[in-house]
Amino acid sequence: MILLLDTTVLIDALRHRANLSAKLSNLVLDGHVLTTSTVNTAEVYAGMRPTEERETAALFQGLHCYPLTEGIAQLAGKLKYQWAMRGRTLSLIDMIVAATALENGAVLITDNRKDFPVHGLRFLSLP
Repeated sequence: MILLLDTTVLIDALRHRANLSAKLSNLVLDGHVLTTSTVNTAEVYAGMRPTEERETAALFQGLHCYPLTEGIAQLAGKLKYQWAMRGRTLSLIDMIVAATALENGAVLITDNRKDFPVHGLRFLSLP
């Protein structure tokens, strides 16, 4: 299974919270592929502490990073618009992450499921 790691999960792994690194390692050992998106990469680097640069680079070396394509951009814009028409404002960044997962058949791992009320988006909760 392809698993897309959201920013919250990446930061928790970098900061050694909730034994997350071991949980992610177990997923890889079970045959899952860990991925992220260019948007998540940008968010992590934007909030990175100076002492985390080496570890951050190492984390991203081990992940496949999906680029922002025209198809993903269009889908993200449509998702944001559809929710706006329902009276709910969603983050464009979150819709790009959701569209990246949908376009690539990935399952999203996030601590903020409420930010992703997108039909068809699949989630995996870590134990």
